[in-house]
Amino acid sequence: MASVTDQIQLESIKEIILEASCLFADRQAAAHRQTKGVADYVTEVDFAVQKFIRDNLAKLYPEIQFMGEEKDNTEIDMNGLVWVLDPVDGTTNLIHDYRASAISLALLSDKEPVLGIIYHPYLQEMYWAQKGKGSFLNGEPIHVSSAGTMQESLIAIGTSPYYKQMAGELFPVFQRVFEDCQDIRRSGSAAIDLAYVAAGRVEGFFEKDLKLWDFAAGMLLVREAGGKVLGYDGTDLKPAMMTGVVAGNPVIAQRLVEEYL
Repeated sequence: MASVTDQIQLESIKEIILEASCLFADRQAAAHRQTKGVADYVTEVDFAVQKFIRDNLAKLYPEIQFMGEEKDNTEIDMNGLVWVLDPVDGTTNLIHDYRASAISLALLSDKEPVLGIIYHPYLQEMYWAQKGKGSFLNGEPIHVSSAGTMQESLIAIGTSPYYKQMAGELFPVFQRVFEDCQDIRRSGSAAIDLAYVAAGRVEGFFEKDLKLWDFAAGMLLVREAGGKVLGYDGTDLKPAMMTGVVAGNPVIAQRLVEEYL
């Protein structure tokens, strides 16, 4: 019996994402932004990318629901098939032309990701994973790092910038991690951080409060690359509209949960 992903035209989906990513270069559109909350912005690029991808996915798969960061998603039935899109993960980076933003698209079936694609347009890096088929970067298989200690690990962090009131709780954790690992990194894009975990570029990543579109694709990438994706309570992460995320190779992900969070 064919799986859900066997029926998805992966190359067509990647082409849609590649075409949409050209919109990142529109600096005028990136400068037109609205404020949704503290340090939470949306630009004309976000809206344009989401519309382009949504419209093209609807042509190919009109029966699949669509959840996007820049729309009301109250009508979504999470028990069915659902596309989950973050059109610009790293909008603040885009506004500043910091060049660390990505498109993140996942397909969920019965609340579990079965397809995940993350595209980093500035590096022309296309990451993808299908459930049970491994993770890839530009066609080459990728795997999480084999590091076994914090002392040999590079750890990516997310500062939950929409919730600055949590800084007093979060930054002491960052300090402890920093003191024990080789160094820490903060890209401003959870999708990129998760892709880098999958590719073995960083050993671990954690962030306190992420939305589903931030991590849905990345969690599949990490797992298919041999890694772990956990909640802050140490259990295997289940897709939720908002949750804490801890990802890494199996050793480091477990260490982060047990000793720091």
